[in-house]
Amino acid sequence: MKSVLSLLSVILLCSNSFAQLDVTALERAMANPDRPAADKERDASRQAPAVLNFLGLEEGNTVLDISAAAGWYTEVLSYAAGSSGKVYMQNNPGGRNEEAASARAARFSNVEQLGLISDLPAGSVDFAITALNFHDWHNIWRGNSDPATAQNILGQVMSALKSGGVLGIIDHEGTPGADNGSLHRISYDEAVKAVLASGFVLVGSSDILDNEADDQSASPFDASLGRNTDRLVLKFMKP
Repeated sequence: MKSVLSLLSVILLCSNSFAQLDVTALERAMANPDRPAADKERDASRQAPAVLNFLGLEEGNTVLDISAAAGWYTEVLSYAAGSSGKVYMQNNPGGRNEEAASARAARFSNVEQLGLISDLPAGSVDFAITALNFHDWHNIWRGNSDPATAQNILGQVMSALKSGGVLGIIDHEGTPGADNGSLHRISYDEAVKAVLASGFVLVGSSDILDNEADDQSASPFDASLGRNTDRLVLKFMKP
């Protein structure tokens, strides 16, 4: 099975190899004076143009920003998808970021707020992404998340994506065997195993957001990290 998945990964990667994001245009859009200063402060640690280029986002894509919160990535995705694209800003109804998310979405004609992933038509999305959320779906903490929760969400994303569609996962990397639930982290092996179990194919991973100064022993909220953790960047595809 491993050899079959590897071959399929190569085929899918090659089929997408000629489509590239206009990184310079995205950087220029992100520098515009209307973008919140607080958002710009996170640019160095998130390196969104390089990450989205690696993940294969294209202008004109229909994009799903999963657990978008206040929408830092939603805004960047809106610039990248362009006027011919569409971005669904997904948050569960009644969340704490509802007001901020609504204000963000109102600024962009190609952004639409979404409550439930399952409300999307099957096979309607080209590109899905979730940033710094997967660990909280998969890890057992606070009694409301566990591997089954993650599989349920992944199943809904799988349904929404077109065949060949991309799922990008960015997360705080954890050390295998550590108490990653309490640390709000997840190890590379555990993240990949969980996503593969839902039927996705791993296309690749990137060290764009590696941070050797983070030894993965502290929570991302620890002040010593300055919100700049060692992060996984994983690219999956729906077969």
